[in-house]
Amino acid sequence: MFNDWFKIGSFTIHGYGVMIAIGILAAYFVGERQAKKHGLSPDLVDTLIFVVLVTGFLGSKITYCLTNLSGFLKDPMAYLGSDGWVVYGGIIGAFIGSYIYCRLRKIDFFAYMNLLLPEAALAQGFGRIGCFFAGCCYGKPTDGLGVVFPPGSLAPSGVKLIPTQLISSFGDFLLFYILYRNYENGEHRDETGAWYMILYSIGRFLIEFLRGDEARGTIMGMSTSQFIAIFVALGGIILLVMIRRARKNPPEKTLEA
Repeated sequence: MFNDWFKIGSFTIHGYGVMIAIGILAAYFVGERQAKKHGLSPDLVDTLIFVVLVTGFLGSKITYCLTNLSGFLKDPMAYLGSDGWVVYGGIIGAFIGSYIYCRLRKIDFFAYMNLLLPEAALAQGFGRIGCFFAGCCYGKPTDGLGVVFPPGSLAPSGVKLIPTQLISSFGDFLLFYILYRNYENGEHRDETGAWYMILYSIGRFLIEFLRGDEARGTIMGMSTSQFIAIFVALGGIILLVMIRRARKNPPEKTLEA
């Protein structure tokens, strides 16, 4: 809503960037603290967060270009240099990047995935507040409770809109709390990553019905994010079933002669 906070010379401090930075730092500090508490490597957490950031940003930008393929092919630099990003692309890119890194380093990917995904939801919660400041990811016009963005925002000004950014932020913070408590409880800690995939996807699928920035591509009558959410949720359900089956039927230990 008020994205330009203040200037230092010709450099402008934007609310969007500040909230993204706060989200990353919050995820970093909570992740390190949890790693120390539960016997995982804080140094490896630092490295994984860096890998996630790099591959996440790449995945987000690549997905944005793919969802606007015709325009990208006409003028690639306009899209590569734009402010366009796709959150789901970032999540998928981060998953792929961190998985490859863990395989190369022979690290237990799922142990660190379960540790860090609650923090990912925490970072996303702050990031959506940044979206609110910038006016991106805005909702549909409404006659009920809504927000009117000022001129200069990415959202249409002078129209009461559903505050989808704040709804998403609340959902992300709630998801962080649920996943964090599940991880701390310890009984089903290995399910944390699967529940992130399921619950985030459900929330994202539903919030898309309220989004008003419709020029983001559609697939089979659904927004790109809704289409991706279906497969991510299914992947989470499959992972959850596999985890619970493995828990009920642990591999038998063979006795050495």
